[in-house]
Amino acid sequence: MRTLATLALSFAATVFVSVLLPWDGWQFWTALVLVVLAVAALLLRKKLPYGKRVLLILCAAAAGLLYFRVYDTLVCRPFVNRCGEEAQAFSGVVADDPIATDYGGKVTVWLRTGVKAVYYGEEEVMDLRPGQRISGTARWQDAARIRETSITTFTARGVFVLLYGRGELTAESALENSVWFLPQRAARAVKERISQIWDDPVTAAFVLAELTGDRSHIAEEDSAAMSEAGLAHLFAVSGLHCAFLVTLLGLLIPPHRRRTYCIVTSLVLLFYMVMVGLSPSVVRACIMQIFLLAAPLLRRESDPLTALSAALLILLLANPYAAGGISLQLSFAATLGLILLARRLYQFFTGFYRGKRRKLRYAVALVSANVSASLAALVFTVPLTAFYFNIFTLISPVSNLLAVPVAGWNFMAGLLTVLLGFVWLPAAQFVGWLSWLMVHYVLLIARWLMRLPYHALYFSNRYLAWWLLYAYVLLGFCWLTKGRRRRYVLAGLLVAAMLLVCIGVNRREFRYGTMDAVAVDVGQGECVLLYSGSEAVMVDCGSSNSYIQAGGRAADLLGSIGYHRLKAVVLTHYHADHTNGMYELLARVPVEQLWLPDIEDEFGVRDRLVGLAERYGIELVYICDPSAMAVGEAELTVYPPIGEGDMNEQGLTILCSAGDFDLLITGDMAGSTEKRLIDAYELPDVEVLVVSHHGSKYSSAREFLEEVRPETAIISVGDNSYGHPAEETIRRLWAAGAEVCRTDEQGDILVTVYGGKK
Repeated sequence: MRTLATLALSFAATVFVSVLLPWDGWQFWTALVLVVLAVAALLLRKKLPYGKRVLLILCAAAAGLLYFRVYDTLVCRPFVNRCGEEAQAFSGVVADDPIATDYGGKVTVWLRTGVKAVYYGEEEVMDLRPGQRISGTARWQDAARIRETSITTFTARGVFVLLYGRGELTAESALENSVWFLPQRAARAVKERISQIWDDPVTAAFVLAELTGDRSHIAEEDSAAMSEAGLAHLFAVSGLHCAFLVTLLGLLIPPHRRRTYCIVTSLVLLFYMVMVGLSPSVVRACIMQIFLLAAPLLRRESDPLTALSAALLILLLANPYAAGGISLQLSFAATLGLILLARRLYQFFTGFYRGKRRKLRYAVALVSANVSASLAALVFTVPLTAFYFNIFTLISPVSNLLAVPVAGWNFMAGLLTVLLGFVWLPAAQFVGWLSWLMVHYVLLIARWLMRLPYHALYFSNRYLAWWLLYAYVLLGFCWLTKGRRRRYVLAGLLVAAMLLVCIGVNRREFRYGTMDAVAVDVGQGECVLLYSGSEAVMVDCGSSNSYIQAGGRAADLLGSIGYHRLKAVVLTHYHADHTNGMYELLARVPVEQLWLPDIEDEFGVRDRLVGLAERYGIELVYICDPSAMAVGEAELTVYPPIGEGDMNEQGLTILCSAGDFDLLITGDMAGSTEKRLIDAYELPDVEVLVVSHHGSKYSSAREFLEEVRPETAIISVGDNSYGHPAEETIRRLWAAGAEVCRTDEQGDILVTVYGGKK
């Protein structure tokens, strides 16, 4: 069995390298070198230590490289090479239910076996059902590269093309009622039944997410709480959910029916795997469970590492690009940690109690098992969550101890309640109160833990990356040298002490002056943090880049420098690239006041923000006249809308002053409105100007720049199709004597004011 693990892991290693390295064409020559080395190992296998194992590793590694190159050439390239033209014909079979978008809907389509596309169209898309064949014309976009940004989000799911509809879409029944799409129909039926059983939208959304992995109905506040508490994995259908399902079936099928139990459970797992969308985490979990169930019947020893390796091999054979997916990486890293470390950590913790009281020993064993599993899963996933999500949740062992057992019972109760709902709906609605209790308990725990200071670390603090490396080196040394418990305790104390140093140094760096300002890198959007002493204010929070969560980045930065609440948030206007991060920001950070322009909003953003302010108890302030606010030792002056036309010209203007230092933010106003601004108000010479409209060629008029005379100009900009920042705008800023800084080139830009001087 371990031979399979060796082959699978070697194959997977070179596939991972092929996906993650940014250049092409090297796989064939590297595979050739590995084949030559394999031949040499074959000839010298009797003289080489572990000669057979070396031969297997080299052959599997070469096979991984060649397989990736063949898959890319024969499966992906024929479709990717068609990308770029404005309107091309396409035809495919709808793979899943459509999802609503701001402009209509999107749906996943099978173009051929192994190749999927996502079709974006108008409202008619929402009427499509799995199994229908659709055809039409669309603009083909390479899903692996959007403008100048390389992404793996789509290719990891087997989606290699994005189709943007052009013209009429034709749909016809083909396999709509086929047994092949029975899991998709079952998933839709489950979603509909859940909404009928639970009137409470919070419970319904939670149960839906836990059973199917569909988080789209989870409220922003609940999603943030679960993520911050380290419980988001409850919504990522994986081994935990499969274990719940296997446990439930084990309770229903008599123990002596082992063969029946194995067959029924395997079929249920396969059906469930397809029903919830074939995400890498659930495929991995189901395949592992099937291997472990079948091993005793085949008179083989159950080997979790072999089962994990086999699952990884099957996933990569189906789609080598799955190696680039966050879901697969986190799932396999967590499972590997559980396999390699959970038992040793359990022995380590239980070794601290050597008493003979049975009840206390049982309690220690129970807590140790839960904490050991949490820590083992964290060992290999912490670097990944730090890299992808910028977070390390310190209290996750506590949250898992308090919430995961209840979530497990809720999964089983929710599943049985839904099944009962198909038989007798009133009975299911009555029984559903059990899930209501458990859901609200889990959310209560998550919200309570999220409010604890330093419940999580955010890698906006650049020193934490070095701390993490230090922690791994120190604890790894203890592990390799087989140190005693005393050495581990000492290492843990040193790691904790170094963490306090890193937090203190970062706070000192960001909170050193009389006043500080940070232009947060949120891509094509704007978010500016202003703070002095113990008070902080945020101006705008949004991004038009869908892969950037502006609210998350802003909240992470606040947490990393020690601010756990905001005195106010000021929004210049209601466009999404200045506001769409507000929903997560308000869910994660308490805010005292929300300052808004009193203007019409055709997109409904204003109404939604007003509703959230009422929900969170935030005071609303509409700016109709110049208004001032003290922020520590600084003063914030907010000017009302001065222009006419669209929302860009009706935005607020913000002036932040500390002594003789001034910083000016003008939102998205054009040059004509900037001229009206300097005519209406006597603005000072400013040290820092946050350039209007992300450096648009229509912003930063010469007359305006001559009046405010900025020394530094900050352009908040990211990947965009508008040509921001425009060359003529940058030249005007240079001509005005301003040093130009850009968030797309420099990341977060910190301005520190010392006693009124920058």
